[in-house]
Amino acid sequence: MSAELDALTAQVAETNGVIASAVTLIHGLRQQIIDAGTDPAKLAELAASLDASEQALAAAVSTNP
Repeated sequence: MSAELDALTAQVAETNGVIASAVTLIHGLRQQIIDAGTDPAKLAELAASLDASEQALAAAVSTNP
């Protein structure tokens, strides 16, 4: 039973880390959009960064069902 509890505790900690990262991303996204304004290069860079973050989040969620 102790091994199962340890595994569950580790999984909860890892999931909480993923959630915290997502919250940080979402909070910063609004300001990044404002900062990019209408500059096409900045908007493209922001879109690429968002795509990378989305892929990392999807990978983290899929490995921690």
